[in-house]
Amino acid sequence: MSRVIFHIDVNSAYLSWTAVEQIKNGSSLDIRTIPAIIGGDRASRHGVVLAKSIPAKKYGITTGEPVANALRKCPNLHMEPPDHKMYRRYSQKLMEFLRTYSEEIEQVSVDECYMDFTEAAARFSSPVEGALELKNEVKHRFGFTVNVGISSNKLLAKMASDFEKPDKVHTLFPQEIQVKMWPLPVRELYMAGRSSTETLKKLEIYTIGDLAKTDPAILELHLKSHGRRLWEFANGLGEDRVESEPAEAKGIGNSITLPRDAVTEEEAKEVLKELAASVARRLKKAGQKAGMLSVEIKYHTFESVSHQRQLAKATNREEDVYTEAVSLFLELWNHQPIRLLGIRSSKLSEESEPEQLSIFDIEVEPEEKRKKREQIRKAMDELRGKYGKDVIHKGPGY
Repeated sequence: MSRVIFHIDVNSAYLSWTAVEQIKNGSSLDIRTIPAIIGGDRASRHGVVLAKSIPAKKYGITTGEPVANALRKCPNLHMEPPDHKMYRRYSQKLMEFLRTYSEEIEQVSVDECYMDFTEAAARFSSPVEGALELKNEVKHRFGFTVNVGISSNKLLAKMASDFEKPDKVHTLFPQEIQVKMWPLPVRELYMAGRSSTETLKKLEIYTIGDLAKTDPAILELHLKSHGRRLWEFANGLGEDRVESEPAEAKGIGNSITLPRDAVTEEEAKEVLKELAASVARRLKKAGQKAGMLSVEIKYHTFESVSHQRQLAKATNREEDVYTEAVSLFLELWNHQPIRLLGIRSSKLSEESEPEQLSIFDIEVEPEEKRKKREQIRKAMDELRGKYGKDVIHKGPGY
């Protein structure tokens, strides 16, 4: 049976959750119905638009732009400060509800996740019927809306969930790619950032279909490995495995929002070095080793991506955490400016837990060294036999 993957995305999460919380506390105003944003003050690094209402969008206000710009476009714009503690609370409630449909959930940010709906689909006449029930139940229970994208892999499910908002269900199965995805501007493709899009335009690649039909070798020439990756995405090639973890699974991690965007590999590595030291220190303090590491990047556009890897051997050494984190980062980064970096460890095990050694972990002693060691032992035995067993103090290794 082919996989059925859902991508579930809360519509304008920060603003929607704020509106629901205010109404619950007695407010007669629904900020979703007026030009409104969630954002900080102009002086701080967080003085940007984090979320916007549909009426605010009509003024040309975009997520990520400075609040000052948004106010120039709409002087009567309603503003609310962010409340990340409240967002986490709503996110947790949503994920708990979604697990009543399937335990196979991979949460990729506070307001979006992938769900493997393959087994649950048998309860419905079609995956669309299941998605509609889920979407409508979220609205009924919690008062906010979600979009659901449906496909056989995560990439296409995510693309589908972005088609039309809010409160919609869309499909994008492989057989629908040419009709639904290829006509879209190339900037609409997942992971096609501004700089990549500009490079593609110079190659006269304007739509996702143009990209899909381009020789990937040409793309690699201009965009290196990221070019190949974009070509795969344009052709609908993506991972279908939802990396779920039990709700009780433990993990230790750390992330940091940067005071200014990191734009070079060297800047990112400096941040990763600090994060690796922090994660390793916390692992050791907890008496744990990590069997899996993941790296998260949030770009200046507020798009979040992550990449994880099972480790060959569980570790809590700072050098190991840093090396793996850099490797993951280089595979993931699309060279856009970085707003946030994070490292997270999971699949933890007790530090004292015995581990199985592979043949590569066993040091083979050279023959010459072994013979020399044997000669020393014989000489020591002769001396003990002649002068007594306590005549020689054994050093380490003897």
